[in-house]
Amino acid sequence: MANSNLQSTDQTKPRLQTMDITSLKAVLADLRKKIVPGRFEKVQQLDNSTLQIAFRVLEGLVWIELSWNSESARIVEIKAPKKIEGESTLSKQIRYGLRGMALIELKQEGFDRIVELGFSFRPNEVIKKQLILEIMGRHSNILFLDEKRQVITLGKQIRNNKSRLRPISTGDPYISPPSLQGVKPKKDEVLEKWRNSLSILPVTLKQALKTTFQGISPAFILQLASEEKDAANRLVNLPVQQLSETEWEKLFFRWNIWLKALEKENFFLAFSGPTPYRVWGANPSSNQGNKESISLRLGNYYKSYLAEKHLTFAFIALCKELEKKRDNEEKELKKQELLYSKISEINSMKEIADTILSSEKPSKEDIKKAQKLYTQVKKLRRSKRILVERIELHKGRINFINETDLFLNYIINNQNDLDSDKLESIRELQQDLEGFILGKKQTRSNKQSSKNKSENILRLNSPNGLEIQIGRNHQQNESISIKNAKKGDIWFHVQECPGSHIVIKAAHGKVEDLDIEVAANLAAFFSKAKHNNKVSVLMVPTNKLQKLKGAAPGMVTPKEIKVLWGRPSDGQHYLEKSTKDA
Repeated sequence: MANSNLQSTDQTKPRLQTMDITSLKAVLADLRKKIVPGRFEKVQQLDNSTLQIAFRVLEGLVWIELSWNSESARIVEIKAPKKIEGESTLSKQIRYGLRGMALIELKQEGFDRIVELGFSFRPNEVIKKQLILEIMGRHSNILFLDEKRQVITLGKQIRNNKSRLRPISTGDPYISPPSLQGVKPKKDEVLEKWRNSLSILPVTLKQALKTTFQGISPAFILQLASEEKDAANRLVNLPVQQLSETEWEKLFFRWNIWLKALEKENFFLAFSGPTPYRVWGANPSSNQGNKESISLRLGNYYKSYLAEKHLTFAFIALCKELEKKRDNEEKELKKQELLYSKISEINSMKEIADTILSSEKPSKEDIKKAQKLYTQVKKLRRSKRILVERIELHKGRINFINETDLFLNYIINNQNDLDSDKLESIRELQQDLEGFILGKKQTRSNKQSSKNKSENILRLNSPNGLEIQIGRNHQQNESISIKNAKKGDIWFHVQECPGSHIVIKAAHGKVEDLDIEVAANLAAFFSKAKHNNKVSVLMVPTNKLQKLKGAAPGMVTPKEIKVLWGRPSDGQHYLEKSTKDA
């Protein structure tokens, strides 16, 4: 099973900070300046709970992301995303409904986490269509409304069996969610009254703030308590009766800084303090020098965090699948090998039949017995061919699984790739696995994906200036060894062990002994045997590699083999030196 150093497996890593009313107001204040008014241009659905919408403004296209995911509901700005092949029903309905329209209103009222995007054909006209994003934890949703505020479509239907208070479906009139509990924070409230409101019940400060006022999130409570994590955690868990006069005064002082920030829309973004990030406070100096907007930086934060989370899940899932499939293939291999071992009876059965028929006067019963034995021999010979094919099939699958395991480690341990790129690479490995083991045909988008991943090949220069190509997945191995190999190129691979294909591009250059030594060392390092001192490595001209019909991507049969010794540690050293110099 693959082994990784995924940071996300660290239990001390902070949880995702959800978008509360403060960060929502900060993002909306930012976006109003950017996209209102802005002409609707594009929409695509990233997953079952996330839309990406582009608006045309004077500066160009601005993309926003709206998510109603229960754990990460949000509205943020994002960089131009990759185009998603195909179109969901939801995105198609929104695209059709907003065609030719402009965003003329971006509204959020009070302390409700409900965002209204109003659309019309021209500014100052009556709003014709609305997108409503409700950021409410597991009740989060997105709704597309017509001019009469009836639901055209929505992210998820809410049936009677899920909500008696507010079932809502396509065609229903839009009904706002129930009012928030608690009172709205007021900027003109005096300390004594504010303190008394929080001291009615003998509960912790955290509980008192949550139940007394609207718009109070766990993250905000910690930010209100202190700039220091330990101090904040201590204070919020104290019973309100145990808070000192000084602590009450400091809390109230920060409370008013927060209210003023909301009123003046005076926000800044800092990734510091007792929570992963904050958009208000008394010290905005950390915001200086960063030209990216709050909305975009928060978009990057959510993208990075979620990519790492999804990466962890994808990694664990593929590890489990590889282990399961390896066990299945090894069981099948043993079964076929056992059947093959019984075929040794062929010769003895034939000898018995020959002996019977060679007698002077074999009886009819003897002849029938001999014929029966010949028939059995014939069947066994046919079975032998089939069993040999099956044994080779299962051996090939096991090798493919082991190489997938190896490539998975390459992906996880590559410090240069973003988590989002790693996630895509793992998904591509999954596709390759399903394609070969389960025989699934590639879709058009999958074929394009295969083309992309075969092009991102690691390239180094040999000591004498020749290009060395290193395959780090099945498609790359296939590309450098078969599809794009030229006569004169030389192929390297560890002997009888999963590993990368290494190719020296020598079709138009002279290969020196030192080039060959480096390639062999790299082949040893990029293999399952990388922890050995020495590894046997095959060297073969690429025109002597055969791709068998039905074989997995990257699986070749070499001829005219020359065996060398490769040193993994020397290969690692050369790789590090080459990448550092580059």
